[in-house]
Amino acid sequence: MGDCMAEPDPSGRLIDEKVVPVIEETAVVYKERVVTDRVRLHKRVQTTQEVLDIPVQTESLEVERVPIGAWIEAPAGIRHEGNTTIYPVVEEVLVVEKRLRLVEEVRITRRRDTRQVREKVSLRHEEILVERDAPPDGPDRDPGP
Repeated sequence: MGDCMAEPDPSGRLIDEKVVPVIEETAVVYKERVVTDRVRLHKRVQTTQEVLDIPVQTESLEVERVPIGAWIEAPAGIRHEGNTTIYPVVEEVLVVEKRLRLVEEVRITRRRDTRQVREKVSLRHEEILVERDAPPDGPDRDPGP
């Protein structure tokens, strides 16, 4: 195993020396990725029909002409009575003297109506389906019957 040598020590005697090799074992670990399973994803979009009640407002103007035929001293101004706005219409009439006569009033009334409207609305939602492939045959897998 080892080589033998004879060397004198400081006192002059021969000493037998043996050379013994020293061996060390080390463990080396390797990691390896192995496919154990495969997954497939399928995306499916579904559409459902929903009925919604939606309030819808409409606005309309109602015009009414009211004959007046009265004499006035000065031009009349625009006035409001509730939701109704009144616009006076005047004319000059030639007589011995000039006077203003209120011919008519135009009354405009604002009306608001609210009604329910049923609408079909398409709403979409998504779903994920998972499908597994057959696992690959590996060294530690049971091949089956």
